[in-house]
Amino acid sequence: MVNSGDIFHIFALYHFKTILLNTIVGTYECKVDAKGRVLLPAPLKKQLTLSLQSGFVLKRSVFQPCLELYPMEEWNVMMAKINKLNRFVKKNNDFIRRFTAGVKVVEIDSLGRLLIPKDLVSFGSIAKEVVFSSAVNIVEIWDKDLYETSINGEDVDFADLAEEVMGNINDDDNGIS
Repeated sequence: MVNSGDIFHIFALYHFKTILLNTIVGTYECKVDAKGRVLLPAPLKKQLTLSLQSGFVLKRSVFQPCLELYPMEEWNVMMAKINKLNRFVKKNNDFIRRFTAGVKVVEIDSLGRLLIPKDLVSFGSIAKEVVFSSAVNIVEIWDKDLYETSINGEDVDFADLAEEVMGNINDDDNGIS
């Protein structure tokens, strides 16, 4: 017999594991072969282990000249949000069309490689080296030179940006944002 306290603990543990599994950490540099294949770095592949079976969605980034790799679970969450948009509003239709332009379902092969389709290689200006950069619950895939330019960009003062975006957020009672 299971009592209600046990059910709560099981739910809390499941919810906690889900939160942990949806956070991807790290930045990794890799080489791209002539066919557009990239070997996923072992630490990244390990973090994505639970997503390997269900696959991934690869798409153009909205704001940057890079690609975004969504674990299928994360893509489904995003699509649930987008499916709430009223398609009888022209702006919504235009957004959906552009957001999903070039979207591809991709898998990691048995050797741990990701094949980046040619149209997305072109969009991301991917040459010989890429950077996999975690972005909370997805992975950005950048041409290495474009990534370095973006990170070192002088057009954005990161300290000012951090203060503006995160400065007023303090959800915890510990004083740490």
